[in-house]
Formats: sequence, C-alpha cells, structure tokens
Amino acid sequence: MNRSTLSLLAAATALAALTGVAAVTAPGADEPAAATGAAPVRLPVERSSLLCPAPSTSEVAETTYTSYTPATTGDAAEPGSKAPAGGEALPDRAELKPSAATGDTTATPPEKDDGGTDGDKTDEDKTDEDKTNEEKKDEEKANGEPAADKPVLTATAPGTPVAAEADGADAPALIGAASGKLAPGWTTQQTTLVPAGGARGLLGVACTPPDTDFWFPGTSTAENRRDYVHLTNPDDTAAVVDIELYGPEGALKSQLTDGIPVPARSSVPVLLSTLTADPATSDVTVHVTTRSGRVGAVVRSAVDQLGSDWLPASADPAPSLVLPGIPADATSVQLMAYAPGEEDAELKIQLAGSTGTITPAVQQTIRVKSGMTASADLKGLTSGEAGALLLTPAQASRATPVVAALRVVRGSGEKQEVAFIPATGPVGERATVADNRAKGSTLSLTAPGKAAEVRVTASPGTGGGTPATKTYTVKAGTTLAFTPPVPAGLKGGYALTVETLSGGPVHAARMLALPEDGIAMFTIQTLTDDRARVAVPNAEQDLAVLED
Repeated sequence: MNRSTLSLLAAATALAALTGVAAVTAPGADEPAAATGAAPVRLPVERSSLLCPAPSTSEVAETTYTSYTPATTGDAAEPGSKAPAGGEALPDRAELKPSAATGDTTATPPEKDDGGTDGDKTDEDKTDEDKTNEEKKDEEKANGEPAADKPVLTATAPGTPVAAEADGADAPALIGAASGKLAPGWTTQQTTLVPAGGARGLLGVACTPPDTDFWFPGTSTAENRRDYVHLTNPDDTAAVVDIELYGPEGALKSQLTDGIPVPARSSVPVLLSTLTADPATSDVTVHVTTRSGRVGAVVRSAVDQLGSDWLPASADPAPSLVLPGIPADATSVQLMAYAPGEEDAELKIQLAGSTGTITPAVQQTIRVKSGMTASADLKGLTSGEAGALLLTPAQASRATPVVAALRVVRGSGEKQEVAFIPATGPVGERATVADNRAKGSTLSLTAPGKAAEVRVTASPGTGGGTPATKTYTVKAGTTLAFTPPVPAGLKGGYALTVETLSGGPVHAARMLALPEDGIAMFTIQTLTDDRARVAVPNAEQDLAVLED
C-alpha cells in the first residue's frame, strides 16, 4: 500500500470522526442550498474555570468569596445542559477547591527540630493540636474525601450568589470549575480586608480563567514596593512559566534562565524584585508567558504608606485603550504604558467625564518607546469628577499597540489607600461583578464612542433579597458614575450584571469602598464580557475533499 493511499485512508478516517462528533449531516434534497453556508450558532458554554490567588499573608486578613452565575431565559424550565455526543449530561454545579500546594519562590523551608519529626513523637509528647490534626485525618479517611478536595464554595443554581469566608494567612489559592447551567457567565470575586500591618488595605480581584499570556504594566521593584505575581496551575500536569521585566530603559536583566515551574494544581507567588539584578525600578511592566501548560496570573502589590491591592492583567495590546472607573475623589492618578512591538507609540491622553471628553491640562500626550515602560503623573486629573482615561494614537497613521494600567490613590497623609485599574475591553453582551454591598458600591459606565443604552440587574443577596433592574443611557464620550440598584430586603452581598442593549461599546468598572479607621480603603474591578456563549460553526459531510 503506497503512501498516497495511506494518506487518503487517514483523511477519510479523520473526516468520519469529525462528522461523528459534530453530529451534523449533509442537507437533504429538499433543503435549500443556502443552509450549508449558515452563520455559526452561538451556544452557551458547557464548562468554565476560574483561579483565585492566595488572598494574603497577614494573620489579621478577612477574606470573602462571592460566586455567581447570571440566570438566563429558560434556566427554570430546562432540567440541565444537553449531553455531549455519546456522553451524559453535565451537572449544574460550580465549585472552588483549595490548590494542592502553595509555595513562595523566595521563601526558605522551616528548620527541623533536633528532637525529631512529628512521626517520632510518642502519644505523651503529642500536643492537643497534633491530636486534633490526627482526628481530622481519621475523619477525612472515614468520609473518603481529603480536606484539600473539599470545596470551599459550591453553587448549584444560577441566579443566586453564594459566599464563603476565610480568615488569616493560611487561606490557599483556589481552583474552580463550573459545568451545565452554572458555566455560562460564572464569576467569583475575592475580597480581602487587612486592617493593619504593612500590607493593610482592601484587596479585591475577580478570579481569572487560565491563559498562556499576560501583561502587567504598573508593577515595581522599588524598595517601597513588594509586588508578587501569583501563578496558579489548574491542570494535572506541571506548567513552566517565563517572566520578563521591562523598565524605563528597556528589559531588566533576569536572574532566572530556565523558567519557573508551577506544579500541577498548585500556586506559586514570585517576588518580582528577586527576578532581576538591576537596581530598584519604580515603573516596571511584567510579561508572563507559558512554555508549557497554562496558568492564572495576577499581581499583588503592597506600597509603603499607601496600602495594597491586586493588579489584574491589562487587555491585549491595542492602539486604543480605555481605563474606566477613576473615582471622583482620586488624589493621585499615575499612568503606566508599554509598547511591546518594534515601533514607538505616541498616545493622546483624554478623560471621559460626566459631561464629555476633555484633554487634561496636566498632560496631553505620552510617548512610549518600543520595549520600554513609560509613565505619567496625572495630578489633578479628575477635578472632582469621576471618569475614564482614553488612550488613542496621536496620529491616525501610527497606530502602535500598547498595554496600560493606572495606579489610583484616595485619601491623604497616613490615611491614603491605593488601587489599580488595567486597560479593559467593553462589557459586550453581558458582564458581571460579584460582592457588592448595601453601601460602598459605585458603578461607572463609559461610552467612548457612540451613546449606549445599558441594563443593570442586581441579583438577590447571598442571604436573601429581591432582584432589581434599571436601565441607563450613557451619552457619547461620557462616563456615568452612580450608586447601583440594591435588591429589596438585601441580606449579604449581591452581584451586578451589566448588559449592552443598544448603541456603541460600553466599558465598566465597580468601586467598592469600605472605610476602616478613617482610611479610605477601596478596590476597583473592571468588567469584561463574560463570554457566556461561543460560536459553534455548522458542519457538513463533504467527501469531495478526498478527490484528487
């Protein structure tokens, strides 16, 4: 049998397998020919995953996890998701479980006691804590489920948020998976309050899906900063990650050459200042990529005298960017941008406020050299008016892709607090942010181009409440910042879902402000399209591809 015959049989076998999985047949004689070119059908996703970083190293940290999947038309009537070809229906379930291990690449293992390990202890030597741990292990064996496999949080129905809490420094990173009706639009918010200490502040982050490429402008290796990039691997095989640092003069010398291993289903925090031998640098852009596998990545930043918060990845490099959610009372706004390509970028800086788009007097443009991080201190940017920063090419003929982020400060003196705003895409069809409170939430909607009509829905609370919905109009080139609707009879936290009904793209952010001891503690989360539906192309059997 010659090679061409083998190739033909292999192609036929592959085609048969493909058409079998697609479960789509060729159109019959009575079907219109145009049907074969029909547009792809948008169907709800059947599975989704989220990764939450280890929340804090502080013993006084208080963390709340809030998980939510928006209800969609038909959820109440449909018994569950459709079964995949040849399989069983996926369960309607969303869970967050502890990662298998959490290690710090800068930490050293604890010293062993010369008296021996716990395994050498007699019953008389064992403390009450030792015995309690043994009892827990015995109980786990009896229940057939190790503590690491027990969900921290479980949801079984869309439309109602669920919450869980964790205190102290031992809370691990979480690996989450959702299926069935819980998968489309599933979101989880991790909110941590650290009332005292060097990392005090309100830290908030939307748990992220795994990926292979991340950009983090806005980090630092300066002496007054402790920035860690948290890498979480959701898979059963190890991942290998490369981290590149770029300062105002270009790439920083790396201390690591062989990549950073992230074991299966584990999380590793990496202190950025340990990755380079170059002097401390205030403005750094971090590029995280994987050689193998995929990870969730997010940066936790602590700034002396300013507090701490999470910095999510910027939107993918693009010539024009929107950074929404700048609070009206911001006392400092600093812009960091990076151009990953081979050409420099000249960007026009504008602020979309409540009445229109203006060019701030403090700085009108920023030049970002290729491979270098540029920054701009935008003092007095808001002038008491909430808004969004718009970055566009200064010359239409030179549209160079960039990434960007803002460092925002509220308060003054010893009462300051910091948060970060990465460039973000539009909300698209729908976006959700969880863990809103009865007081302290502010929603910002920005329409950088055309005017838009937006529907905002408040879910029931984690402990009860009646959903509320309101429609808003955002004028072209403006930002609408307001207190969002609150469910009647609210108990606990709730979720906000934003849907674009008509008009141009809308960018959104939510600020959660929880003052503590006179400190204006706050955190800002941007909202992005939840990608609840994916395009599934129509397929048909076509044996013509086998003809010579």
